[in-house]
Amino acid sequence: MYQENTQIHEQFLRLFTANEAAIRAYVRRLVPLRDDAADVMQDISLVLWKKFPELDEPDGFRKWAFVVARYEALGWRRDKARGRLVLADDVLEMVADESAQHEKQLAVQRETLENCLEQLPDEQRTLVLEAYRPDACIQGVANQSGRTVGAFYQWLHRMRLRLRDCTRRTLQAEGLL
Repeated sequence: MYQENTQIHEQFLRLFTANEAAIRAYVRRLVPLRDDAADVMQDISLVLWKKFPELDEPDGFRKWAFVVARYEALGWRRDKARGRLVLADDVLEMVADESAQHEKQLAVQRETLENCLEQLPDEQRTLVLEAYRPDACIQGVANQSGRTVGAFYQWLHRMRLRLRDCTRRTLQAEGLL
């Protein structure tokens, strides 16, 4: 029994870890605020774990997780229905459908961007990632880079263009754009 539970736990963790970025990106498209999306993700992970024994095919984990995510986002929406930043149910359904349809393409784009980031020198990659952390202070990152805030924004703009061009070139070379 213990070994069986351990195997189930390991299988869940492997599948969840492999798909977490895609699930999180999907949730971010359905839930407007980052903090709310993080809360919804916690709920999703709990539901996925509790219902994992009901999953028939491990190959269908991502699709199943998206269905759970959709319902959790709808539940969040009902709880926050009086807020100004909440989408109407029909709009949320439309966004959820569109997001699910484009997930493969978005996953390829995310992976390509990560590969392009890896090609940057360590110092540049670190600064770009620091600038886009949720709690980033641009003044602090600019100081870390040895630039003024204005100069850092210009540098960051050039880095974004460089990453965009790298991503486009890679996707075009692979026939995906």
